Amino acid sequence: MKIRSTEIKMSATKRHQYPAEGLPEIALVGRSNVGKSSCVNALLNRRNFARTSQTPGKTRTINFYLINNEFYFVDLPGYGYAKVAKSEKDKWGNIMETYLGDREELCAIFLLVDIRHEPTNDDVMMYEWIKHFGYECVVIATKADKISRGQYQKHMSIIRKKLQLEKDEKIIPLSSSKKTGVEDVWNEMVSQYNKHGYEITVD
Repeated sequence: MKIRSTEIKMSATKRHQYPAEGLPEIALVGRSNVGKSSCVNALLNRRNFARTSQTPGKTRTINFYLINNEFYFVDLPGYGYAKVAKSEKDKWGNIMETYLGDREELCAIFLLVDIRHEPTNDDVMMYEWIKHFGYECVVIATKADKISRGQYQKHMSIIRKKLQLEKDEKIIPLSSSKKTGVEDVWNEMVSQYNKHGYEITVD
């Protein structure tokens, strides 16, 4: 994928704040500190493009990143931070449900989990949410540089079993620092856009 332009278009909490051009979207979601911002930066080959929060669990906006004026990465708020109050968790739930409920432009959701650890109950709940709202789910197993390649299949099997993934649902190991898996993620994103009738320029 050749990246010609990137732009932080907007941060939103309500439906009327979402982009209205009708461009396709793929959302990234995962636990706080799973590496979503690093994932976005690695995919775009930019060091500090994606916004990060100094306080884990405090980011409560949906960030829309316009790429090549053709499509969006949508960075959904992180979840699962233990110190967040119930009121904040409720706010997170409302923001997420509003976006996932009837967003026609949303083609697929990429769920980020840490390859080193079994997915948490929050990860399982997020996966079930994704399926409940009728979206395809691709799992990105982040921090793949923290284990050896020989351990990939073992850890991916644990992830697949815990989330109870369907047979055709993919897990892509990704190392944001070493760029391992970046091309695989791009190929899957383009495939998802194509499935929904969008033609994305790749070079």
